[in-house]
Amino acid sequence: MSALMRALRPASGQLRSFLVSPRVFSSAAEAQPYDRQFRSSLSDPGYEKFEDLAYGEAPVESPEPYSYVPPGRHHLFVPGPVNIHENVQRAMQVPGQNHRDPWFAGFYKKCLEDVKWLYQSKKGTAIIFPGTGTGGWEACLTNTLSPGDKVLTFRYGQFSHLWVDMMERLGLDVTCIDVRWGDGADEAKIEEILKADTKHEYKAVCVVHNETTTGVTSDIKGCRDAIDAAGHPAMFFVDGVSSIGGSQFKFDEWGVDCAVTGSQKALSLPTGLGFVCVSDKALKAYETSKMKKVYYDFGDMLATNPRGSVPYTPVLPLLHGLRESIALMRAEGMRNVNKRHARLAAGTREAAKAWGLELLCTNPRWYSDSLTVVKVPEGVDSCTIVKYAYSKYNMSLGVGLSQVKHKVFRIGHLGNMDEVMLLGALAATEMCLIDSGVSIVPGSGVGAALSYFQKHKPLIPTRELPEGAEPGLGSLVG
Repeated sequence: MSALMRALRPASGQLRSFLVSPRVFSSAAEAQPYDRQFRSSLSDPGYEKFEDLAYGEAPVESPEPYSYVPPGRHHLFVPGPVNIHENVQRAMQVPGQNHRDPWFAGFYKKCLEDVKWLYQSKKGTAIIFPGTGTGGWEACLTNTLSPGDKVLTFRYGQFSHLWVDMMERLGLDVTCIDVRWGDGADEAKIEEILKADTKHEYKAVCVVHNETTTGVTSDIKGCRDAIDAAGHPAMFFVDGVSSIGGSQFKFDEWGVDCAVTGSQKALSLPTGLGFVCVSDKALKAYETSKMKKVYYDFGDMLATNPRGSVPYTPVLPLLHGLRESIALMRAEGMRNVNKRHARLAAGTREAAKAWGLELLCTNPRWYSDSLTVVKVPEGVDSCTIVKYAYSKYNMSLGVGLSQVKHKVFRIGHLGNMDEVMLLGALAATEMCLIDSGVSIVPGSGVGAALSYFQKHKPLIPTRELPEGAEPGLGSLVG
């Protein structure tokens, strides 16, 4: 052992606590006693070798802040928040800016145009709120309805439950169709109920497009067709928080009146922006709405947005990130973005099949492109799998929520994601399954997904090889 290493013989208890669970002090004076204790421990001959401490295991739980940052990247394989593209991260690194300066008007108008493109809408009005998708829910309801209005909706997961809870707390008269967790919205039921409503008392039909609790994507076009088949004038509201920008969504073509999404999902931005797209029909309903609204009042936005202004302070770094995120999506093409998400989802389902595990969603017509929800065998706690992912492999998987807690885990493949990233997640998931006592063949899921991706992954458009070129040879000149 070198003289330096002999000089750095720390205490197994004292110095370990400094390295693993550092204290946070409010002042230098408060830190002095601990600093003296730390320095005295270095020369005590009774303490363990530095090498033993350096390679020892840190405690699983610590009552104080934990400073160790593992090497590599912490990857998010949950259905939001998601991994942020490096270009987007750089775009958000801006100095403090004043949104009342002349440059902002043109910039913000482009942001609104970007959001309309995201919704695939030319007729709708885009609104950006500093907030989240939940704020978008509230904006959608309070700006178009009045207390006591009847609405028709479905419950088939935690987030559809939360939306129903909001409706009831706002004083709406909610007709709720409960569906098995793992199924989607029943279009036939929509048509049946609306046909029976000859007085047209229902003012809106509300559907969660992609339910991240269960890995189910409902058929929004089919729901619109059901409303039309009933000949009913009800407005059509869609929670597209975890679908818009990943799965196909056509606001105008599908006759949606109000649709909501958030920045931390397919847009691959940090949390902090809520997006709403509103039809002319919904804007007309705003004129007669008697719900109380303040922060999420459409009127304040509609009075300022056309001239490129906002009624209150925007989140400027996120707006810069939004512009870059949409630029990346435009370059890829929305159709290709949708195809990529569908391909990643299909590969993940192949992996689950190879593991011998079932999906919570059993009907292929409702398979989600945003995430895959996998059931665990009897006697296995799915939370253990998620804990191993975080504590051992530096990765985040989604836990089961509410009714399916402990029964499923969720693999998100939404936003800034490609095949190689996902294969790493599937490999780590296999290790977590084995660690948790699930009997699978190591490499089976990764191999199944790998085979699927090799067959279906196209070349990157900007990197197609010229005739006669070989990968890795660089320039063909000379």
